[in-house]
Amino acid sequence: MISKDSIETAYSFLHQKRNVYIHSTLDWQKDDIELAIGSYVDDMSQELYEAISDGRTDFLRDHKRFGDDITQAVERLEKKL
Repeated sequence: MISKDSIETAYSFLHQKRNVYIHSTLDWQKDDIELAIGSYVDDMSQELYEAISDGRTDFLRDHKRFGDDITQAVERLEKKL
């Protein structure tokens, strides 16, 4: 079972990072955010990750799809709140 606290924590973290990411014009800042999110999802509840990843093992870890992935993750977490 996924706790409400873990959903809220993930939502807060990803929402904040997404907002910076989508408005950033600095490649190094975007790369830092991708690394931080990758580290975060490595440690997050596997059940929660599976619930937001739609079965993709590279969700939030693929540089080319990261912008879309983080937006989807925030939307999916928001629906679970």
